[in-house]
Amino acid sequence: MAERGGRGSGHGSLDKSITLPPDEIFRNLENAKRFAIDIGGSLTKLAYYSTVQHKVARVRSFDHSGKDIDNEPLYEISVQEEITARLHFIKFENTYIETCLDFIKDHLVNTETKVIKATGGGAYKFKDLIEKKLGLKVDKEDVMTCLIKGCNFVLRNIPHEVFAYQKDSDTEFRFQTNHPNIFPYLLVNIGSGVSIVKVESEDKFEWIGGSSIGGGTFWGLGALLTKTKKFDELLQLASKGQHTNVDMLVKDVYGGAYQTLGLSGNLIASSFGKSTTADKEFSKEDMAKSLLHMISNDIGQLACLHAKLHNLDKIYFGGFFIRGHPVTMRTITYSINFFSKGEVQALFLRHEGYLGAIGAFLKGAEQDNPNQYSWGENYAGSSGLMSTSPDVSPLQRTRSGTFDMLEMDRLERPLVNLPLLKDPSTYIPDTVDLTDDAMARKYWLTCFEEALDGVAKRAAASQPDSVDAQERAEKFRQKYWNKLQTLRQQPFAYGTLTVRSLLDTREHCLNEFSFPDPYSKVKQKENGIALKCFQSVIESLDSLGWEERQFALVKGLLAGNVFDWGAKAVSDVLESEPQFGFEEAKSKLQERPWLEDSYSQWLERLKEGPPHKCALIFADNSGIDIILGVFPFVRELLSRGTEVILACNSGPALNDVTYSESLIVTERIAAMDPVIHSALRDEKLLLVQTGSSSPCLDLSRLDQGLAVLVRERQTDLVVIEGMGRAIHTNYYAVLRCESLKLAVIKNSWLADRLGGKIFSVIFKYEVPCK
Repeated sequence: MAERGGRGSGHGSLDKSITLPPDEIFRNLENAKRFAIDIGGSLTKLAYYSTVQHKVARVRSFDHSGKDIDNEPLYEISVQEEITARLHFIKFENTYIETCLDFIKDHLVNTETKVIKATGGGAYKFKDLIEKKLGLKVDKEDVMTCLIKGCNFVLRNIPHEVFAYQKDSDTEFRFQTNHPNIFPYLLVNIGSGVSIVKVESEDKFEWIGGSSIGGGTFWGLGALLTKTKKFDELLQLASKGQHTNVDMLVKDVYGGAYQTLGLSGNLIASSFGKSTTADKEFSKEDMAKSLLHMISNDIGQLACLHAKLHNLDKIYFGGFFIRGHPVTMRTITYSINFFSKGEVQALFLRHEGYLGAIGAFLKGAEQDNPNQYSWGENYAGSSGLMSTSPDVSPLQRTRSGTFDMLEMDRLERPLVNLPLLKDPSTYIPDTVDLTDDAMARKYWLTCFEEALDGVAKRAAASQPDSVDAQERAEKFRQKYWNKLQTLRQQPFAYGTLTVRSLLDTREHCLNEFSFPDPYSKVKQKENGIALKCFQSVIESLDSLGWEERQFALVKGLLAGNVFDWGAKAVSDVLESEPQFGFEEAKSKLQERPWLEDSYSQWLERLKEGPPHKCALIFADNSGIDIILGVFPFVRELLSRGTEVILACNSGPALNDVTYSESLIVTERIAAMDPVIHSALRDEKLLLVQTGSSSPCLDLSRLDQGLAVLVRERQTDLVVIEGMGRAIHTNYYAVLRCESLKLAVIKNSWLADRLGGKIFSVIFKYEVPCK
């Protein structure tokens, strides 16, 4: 029941005159080390592993002994080359296969590769061609094993991989939260026929049923009925048809609904039923739509019966019958909902077309154990989910139907859930779904467009000694601009569209053109300036009474958070007023009435309750924020007997403090302050990395070492600071312990929407329900 070979009688009929797109389709091919291929009836999916050399920003503490440290930079910044692993997946029509193989052969440098893993029905048909063109031995793998391995991989590693399809709602694609435990599930693969597989674990799955009536049936019967030979053209016909002109409905039999059985009058009583009585020719569109409904309903009922039998409420659908076509997903969704009475959900995968290729690659890479790592989608090199809707421009449809790319970068360390999430299965990091909220989507896309020239200018200026910095900055600007235009047309392209995904896509594009840390010099300067003020800030705080000091500490945390170069209202001030500092930021805060109620509860907790055992603090910006805002707050917690885990980004994003920068800053603060010094020495203050390189925070994808530490230290307070981490994400996050969420709203539109003014503050103290 797997896909069979493609059209045509042999390789000689293939069109070799096709001009391939530029080299970015097969990126980094010269460093490719391992290949896999999945060839279906009409599409080929190629997978390969490569090592990618890219620039990273490094900081290293200077030896200040015997030097005038007041006039020396705090630390040295260098840009170094680093090699990381990347997975490439490319999907293209079988028509291109010979030309693509020639292209790969001409550009393949690594001669260590001797074998190519292959799956899919076409792996048999094209075996000789592949071996001849590439000089690699074709090692065929079982289709279903590869599909399941690929499915497990994307479910684990790609947030917003899974979606439900809702044609009649404002948002067609309703993306699902990744569940920490993906098993068990039902996988229904609709190729030529239908295979239904129950997947219980990574290596345990069982074929439990199937049907010979599947995609091949639709294709074959459709060709007979409509004289249309191409699968996609049949689906296009179906999308324009009206099945009720061909199908006999319940109301056609009973004159209305069949109340006794609770059947709606619009329900299909007999597929193609009117063809026996009507004295007329039916349109191709109507017959194609009727056929699609007949097959989808049959598959839906069969899948529902198996799901009920095995007590499963999730069914993932894949195979060439799906391929992202709205009309197919709609009919299957309707069928599943009808036959299960809403108890079973039909779910689809953003990358279902790649499952076989991913699985085949993983089979060939088992000695490297790729599942021990976490992987992240590289938005800069991935096409995203393309709509086949007629509303999308022909250029986009043509490109999507010809070449489609997915890139996955291997992350340095495994990522896991924060153990303190109350329910990881329902946790949603993002506060606003821009896919749903059209007004917010229009605003934020325009906001990122307007900021783009400034970001490109900042990127070029960060590398004054590079002769091609300006050229690379322009390439970055163009690439990110194109991504924004795609998201205007298809906001679902990379899953749920959010402010976080817009920021992350921008960071990916900056890294793509070797701008690893455009704000490195800004952070270096601001850290140095803030350190010179640290002792005076501490002396001022220590002179206050207890209650007055608590308020001053919170105000300092919020004032520090003003210094965010990612907010235009702030960057304009910082560029035009170089003397703008800590006290000026305090005067800008619009603190009441937003602060009072929650702050009074926090103050009462400090007065009456025992000290917290351990606090986890997610830091935000460099400079004044972490040094004059966060560290005094950390110092106060330590003085109360609370241990502190200070978590900073693993990699750079905007002017956010990184883990490596925090080590140097903390070392300098410890040299000035005995409380911080002793806490570091006694391991009461621990510095860790989050595993993230984003201005926002996803508590379901954190560094495994951080999660272990949180458990070991019995953390009972979480502090999340910053607009990206506490407003754009995690505003509604529910934890199993006390939490503080603090931020300053540095965007006029957002402040107005929340009913406040710019520089209004958010201070949320939350206690878990008992």
